[in-house]
Amino acid sequence: QLPLTAEAMANEAAACVAAGAAELHIHPRGMDGHESLAAVNATVLAVRQACPGTLVGVSTGAWIENDVERTRAAIASWRELPDYASVNLSEADAPAVMVLLRQRGVGIEAGLANIADTERFVALAEHSRVLRILIEIDIQNLMAALDEARGIAAVLERAGVRRPILLHGVDATVWPFVELAHQKRWSTRVGLEDGKTLADGTTAKDNAEIVAAAVAIFRGAPAV
Repeated sequence: QLPLTAEAMANEAAACVAAGAAELHIHPRGMDGHESLAAVNATVLAVRQACPGTLVGVSTGAWIENDVERTRAAIASWRELPDYASVNLSEADAPAVMVLLRQRGVGIEAGLANIADTERFVALAEHSRVLRILIEIDIQNLMAALDEARGIAAVLERAGVRRPILLHGVDATVWPFVELAHQKRWSTRVGLEDGKTLADGTTAKDNAEIVAAAVAIFRGAPAV
C-alpha cells in the first residue's frame, strides 16, 4: 500500500487530509521507485493540486542521493518548492543544507534523533530560524526512547529554544509517542514511512487509516 508514484502520493495525500491530517510529509520517488530529490517538483505539484492549501514537506536525508553535491544541486534546482524540508542534524552536511533551504525560502524542520544532535543544533548561530523541531527517535526500547526524548527536550529548554515540536515515533514507539505528543501539546506524524500497525497491533490498510487513528487520540477518542 506504500504509494510510489506522484499520482499515488497525491491520491493518498487527499485521503489523509480527509482523515484529519493537518499537513503532509512526503518522500518523492523516481521512475525506479527509489527516493529522489529530483522527483520533488512533479510530486509536490501533484500533491498540491490534490490538496490545495495544505502544507507539504519533504526529506533531505543524505541517503536519498547518497552524495553531498548531488543533494545540494537537487535542492538548488527545485522549481516547485515544498513548504518545508526536514534536515537531519546527525548528517555532516546539515548546516550547509539548512543555509541552502533558507536561501530558497523553504522552511526548515530540524531533525533531532538524540541528545548529541540537539547539542549540535543549539550550537548553530541561526538555530532559531527554523519552522520547528522534529524529534524522531528510532530506539525501539520504549523506556530508552522516552528518556532520549526527555533529554532532547531538556537541552532545548536550557538553550531557550522556543520553536514548535513535532514528535515522531518508529515502529514500537509510534503510538506511545502519539500519546506523549498529545499530552505535551506537541505535533506528531504518523504513516507507513515509520509504522504499518494501528495501536492494537493490527496492520493498517493504508496511510489514511493510521492518520484517522492518531486524529482520534488527539480529539480524545479511543484509538481504533
